[in-house]
Amino acid sequence: MRAALLLSAGLFCGCAAASTGRGGKKVVLKDFAEGRVAQVVIVDRLTGAVDYLFVSVDRKSNFLEGYIVGVITDLEDNPIQGVVVRAVAEGEEKFVEKSQAAFQTSSFDAGVSDTNGVYRIRFSLPILKGKVDVRGKLIYNPQWEQERDNLGKAYAPQLKESPFRLYFDQKEGMLIFAEGVRKAIVLPVTGTRAPKQKELPGAKPPEAAQPAAKPDEDLLNGFFGTKP
Repeated sequence: MRAALLLSAGLFCGCAAASTGRGGKKVVLKDFAEGRVAQVVIVDRLTGAVDYLFVSVDRKSNFLEGYIVGVITDLEDNPIQGVVVRAVAEGEEKFVEKSQAAFQTSSFDAGVSDTNGVYRIRFSLPILKGKVDVRGKLIYNPQWEQERDNLGKAYAPQLKESPFRLYFDQKEGMLIFAEGVRKAIVLPVTGTRAPKQKELPGAKPPEAAQPAAKPDEDLLNGFFGTKP
């Protein structure tokens, strides 16, 4: 059974962006992510080697790691479990040297909504010239059509994808997460005291299914006619 999804985000308890890294050094001084990015740390990762005359030295680079957080619900604001959300970054070749392109690339792990509808997408982003500036898109439940065809039911996303930008300035300690245009659902309603006028355009919520009539009632109604 197909169901539309509402995608919402806000400030979650226990999900505020972490502000400390190694040695207790503060990482995020200005958090403009509004709860969308959590548990932010800076880590060192091996990204190649530097060859000198008689020795080769490992090269390490700083990476920003953490989680993108959001919530999946249905039209009645009930949390939905088991919905996959993926983040895909745009090309970064212009920011990375060719010799380091195989090592300094963005990494996103898919998130799956839990019993509270909360999903968490883990990321690892290279800090280049003291900054992280990644653009991409969030894709909501990309396999829903296959699930529908194979299992006979699936959650169809009301919003299939949305653009995002994650920006971090290491010197200023400034973290920003921005998401593009998102779709909001409204339903037409009418009041009892309102003057009679044409109905507002828009689909109405699905009506509850009526219980099936008993076989003997169908037979009698067909023979004697419909009951008053």
